[in-house]
Amino acid sequence: MVMLKTLRSPLYLALLIPALLALAGNWLIPVDHMFLNIRSKYGKHEAPQSIVVVTIDGNQNDPDGSVVTTRNLARILDDVRRQVPYRVFIDAPVNYGQDKTGDSALVEAINSLKPDVSFIARNSEIMRDSEGLNVEKLQLPIPELSKSVPVVISSWSSNFVNFATSTPYNFRINGHTYQSLASALAEVDGGLQKTFRPDYLLDPDSIIKIRASALQSGRVTPGLLSGRTVIVAFEGPTPQLGFYGSARRHPLDLDIAGASALTKTFAFWVEELPLLLVVWLLVRFGSLSERRRSKTLWHASAVLCVFAIPTFAQPFGFYIHVSGGLACVTIYGFARLWHYRTRRIQLTSASGLPNLLALSASPLPVGQDVIVAVIARDEEILATLPKELHGECALQIARRLGIGSGITTIYNGEGGHFAWTEEARPLEMQIDHLEGLRALFSVPLEIGPHTFDTNIHFGLDRNEGLDSVTRVNSAVASANDALASGRAVELFEADRLAEATWELSLHASIDEGLRNGQIWLAYQGQWDTRTGELCGAEALIRWNHPTRGPIPPDAFILQAERAGRIEALTYWTIEEAITAALALNANGQRLQMSVNLSAQMVDQPGLVPGLAEIVKRRGIDPALLTIEITETSSVRNRPAAVSNLTSLRSLGFRLSIDDFGTGEASLAYLADLPSDELKLDRRFISRILTHERELRIVQSTIELAHALGQVVVAEGIEDEATWRKLIQLGCDIGQGYHLARPLAFSEFEKLSNRMRLPLVNKR
Repeated sequence: MVMLKTLRSPLYLALLIPALLALAGNWLIPVDHMFLNIRSKYGKHEAPQSIVVVTIDGNQNDPDGSVVTTRNLARILDDVRRQVPYRVFIDAPVNYGQDKTGDSALVEAINSLKPDVSFIARNSEIMRDSEGLNVEKLQLPIPELSKSVPVVISSWSSNFVNFATSTPYNFRINGHTYQSLASALAEVDGGLQKTFRPDYLLDPDSIIKIRASALQSGRVTPGLLSGRTVIVAFEGPTPQLGFYGSARRHPLDLDIAGASALTKTFAFWVEELPLLLVVWLLVRFGSLSERRRSKTLWHASAVLCVFAIPTFAQPFGFYIHVSGGLACVTIYGFARLWHYRTRRIQLTSASGLPNLLALSASPLPVGQDVIVAVIARDEEILATLPKELHGECALQIARRLGIGSGITTIYNGEGGHFAWTEEARPLEMQIDHLEGLRALFSVPLEIGPHTFDTNIHFGLDRNEGLDSVTRVNSAVASANDALASGRAVELFEADRLAEATWELSLHASIDEGLRNGQIWLAYQGQWDTRTGELCGAEALIRWNHPTRGPIPPDAFILQAERAGRIEALTYWTIEEAITAALALNANGQRLQMSVNLSAQMVDQPGLVPGLAEIVKRRGIDPALLTIEITETSSVRNRPAAVSNLTSLRSLGFRLSIDDFGTGEASLAYLADLPSDELKLDRRFISRILTHERELRIVQSTIELAHALGQVVVAEGIEDEATWRKLIQLGCDIGQGYHLARPLAFSEFEKLSNRMRLPLVNKR
């Protein structure tokens, strides 16, 4: 774990990422290409004055324009010979064999230059690497002339944008070894490396070039070619190559630049890793420095080395790839900036106060309590205020807390949370102290022109053996519990951590329970009071956990909603309930199947199409399914919920208002929502025999529901007397342990064949 954290640090990322990119292939080549192209524009030097190029004019070519006539080439070579050159290289295709007189003259001219004459074989296409010479594309001199005359080869490999990069010292073709033109010009045969690069600092425009026509007409300074290497060249349709620091050039310019490179003390290049290592060491020394000035100097030296070392090494023949070092300082710099920005964002709230993450990131002093205060209705307050006053609101609250607690640093989190640490007092004293802080908020907050009454609740963590993050989160959870319950202070007990672990792993546990059958459906029968027959069932979810045993639905449904798993759980329940309903109704019965719908899903836009797709795919009449809804106080979009329920009813689903008479399931609820059925809560049903008030409420509700065309279901029937009383009151359907307990499907299927229940005279 420590090793992984180290490798993820900016320092080691700056080493590993460039190293991997360099080892993986050509990922960093574009960076080196750009640097070399820019660097080579400056500090150029003249081409070697010992080399002269004699270019053959177009009017000296064969009529087809692609070759030189042997007669003309012979005349040019004779004129060159008279200047007494040091060596002569012939780079011109000729029409040998078409003019016997010209052929003889050419042979005689070449023989007169021996042994200081060579033919140049040129590759008509660009190599992609030094080993990639295509022999079929090589324009070899005519065999009759080259048998007794040395042949050198001009062929350059290139990068992804056709910029010349290197050429070998020698080429091996069909068992013969041929020297490259560049190494022949430099009179260097072999070296420390198989290949070498051209001298990109050579100015190709400074190469001495004269026209053959000028030489023949005497317009050339006498003795210009004397003692020099002369290349007689026909610049025909040869592919142009990119030359760093210049425009695209004829390959001959690259050959002369290659010869210039070989005259230097060194003629090789260095890959990315050496400079990367040097730069990284400088960065590392900077990261280890404690003084800001020293740190800055080390890091500035690293950046300077990225460009200075390759720049000053190039004139000496070292071509050092900058990409590794540049990637190193870039990644390190951006990573440090990102960490700095992230820490500022993470550790500072919108109000400018340090946030809860800042408190969690610091070790808490021994003997300190962690206290979190939460402001009731914080979202409403902020929604009322202009955005520019949000920070002022938080600062005023923090000032009151600081004055009351004597603390100078108050941490501000989202949702109206404020945190700090105080010296631990006896619990009673600490609670009295927090009650005193509440009194400070009896005075309204005045934010600009706005005045707000505020209510504050506190969460307290006293578990010193836990880490900072756990303690802060514990205090936040306690403050939220205090807000939800209306208590002033909530103390976080250490034994709640075990339950917290269970709740945080609920997502995976539910998925596992669905896969292995730990989560299943029980079916509780519903009985028609008029006929005494079974008329339906409610699908109830059950969970038999392998270690925690049976888990009541109330203990995990709410957590499933918080964990975002309630949608999957609901759709699974509906699919299973439909399977049961189809099996029960296969023999001609018409049994209703009721399924509970979470309030979190009632207003979701995908609810109606989702249920419509399921019933269509399963081929079930929606009228056989009753959707039970309750607790819409947690629904965020009430109009959307009403619209969804109306659409479901229009598709044929029956709607039931569950737990009528409690919570949100009130008369207003009955007026707003379309429904077919009311389910009377067991709290009322269990008391109709002993409490006159509950009896009248149930009786009145049944009459009201019937007046509105609703079916009434009574749940929680625990005895025969209650069952008979409900029949007398006109209740339509009964459900409860007295009639049938929730059963697995196999047992419930047997129950569906049960005889009628005894009835009594309603009147």
